[in-house]
Amino acid sequence: MPNATPSADTGRTPASPARRRTVLAATALACVGLAAVTGCSAASSSSAAAPGPTAKATAAATGGPAATSAPAAPTPPASPSAPASTGPAGAVPTLGRLTGVFAQGTGFGQVKPAKIFNGGDPTGLVTHVVWTSWGGGRAVATGISDYVGPGQSVAAGTEERATVVAFDLGTCDGKLMYRAVEWYFPQHGQAFDAGQYENICTGTYVPGS
Repeated sequence: MPNATPSADTGRTPASPARRRTVLAATALACVGLAAVTGCSAASSSSAAAPGPTAKATAAATGGPAATSAPAAPTPPASPSAPASTGPAGAVPTLGRLTGVFAQGTGFGQVKPAKIFNGGDPTGLVTHVVWTSWGGGRAVATGISDYVGPGQSVAAGTEERATVVAFDLGTCDGKLMYRAVEWYFPQHGQAFDAGQYENICTGTYVPGS
């Protein structure tokens, strides 16, 4: 082999191609031997660097514990929704009940009845009842009933607009109801009279004093 000529730039003798191949081969063998421990790559200078070993591979080689990611924070339980109500939203009063002399009547025991009949003559019938309030101390409505003027017979009565008032709100046999009802004709000078009504808890008439 001829003597190598020193490089003009560095003054050092450049390695021959054969010498470079020997060095690269030795480096490759060294990396193969160390790969299991250090993850050394035998890639040449012109190749991209191989990615480093994974945490599991490193743990297997070194005998250390494998790195694990932090556990996700537990998701807080959702707030339980309120259970659906199995009963009525609130106690709703009825218009008395079917009992006593009103046992064969109409509208008693109902909520906001559109027709009230005490089972007697036409003066005890109110139709087309429209309630403007319900649930308070008094419930008020308007309807059509038979008006009989002073000195007139029932047969001479005429159907006219009447005001209906349900009152005396309370319990009767453990049930919430209006225990009294009255209707009258304001256009004929009549007014509400709490002393004259139908007791629709006991099923009796309460005449005025």
